[in-house]
Amino acid sequence: MDDTSPGVDRHLTWLRWLVTALTGTMVLGLLVLIYLFVTRFPDPDAIPLPEQIALPDGARATAFTRGRDWFAVVTQEDEILILNAGDGSLRQRIAITPAD
Repeated sequence: MDDTSPGVDRHLTWLRWLVTALTGTMVLGLLVLIYLFVTRFPDPDAIPLPEQIALPDGARATAFTRGRDWFAVVTQEDEILILNAGDGSLRQRIAITPAD
């Protein structure tokens, strides 16, 4: 089949339409993702963080996470300290041990 036959032109037109539809779908999907990122991430001021955390003597924090009524601090001594969010008192101390 040569390039001047009517069937080739019809297939190229169909392919051009498919590529255009795919491009439109990808642009629309990207816009939806951007919208969801902007609207779904919480306001950073909505999560109350403690002004100050009193750690045991010698403990140095390496990571922090927050729960509904608690927060956790990972220390350089391989411990996780679970503290009450209200008063900052120690709720639980978990030692991190290497896996066997």
